[in-house]
Amino acid sequence: MLRLGTHIRLTAPEIAYLIFITNIDPGEIRSLADLKRYIRKCKRHYWGTSWATKKLHRMIDEAYQGCLDGSILAAL
Repeated sequence: MLRLGTHIRLTAPEIAYLIFITNIDPGEIRSLADLKRYIRKCKRHYWGTSWATKKLHRMIDEAYQGCLDGSILAAL
């Protein structure tokens, strides 16, 4: 994630990884609030209490954290 003040831009690998995990295009994310809104949208789309849903939510949280600390780019 590239950051300049309050503005952010996801890199191509981060966008690809988020789409791979959620199958939902993040679209135009320009702030941390937009990114948080996208994460909430994904979790609402895949709701439930099953093991698979909990695992997916954990993967979404890890992808979010990876965007914040840059570990997605380091892993690719």
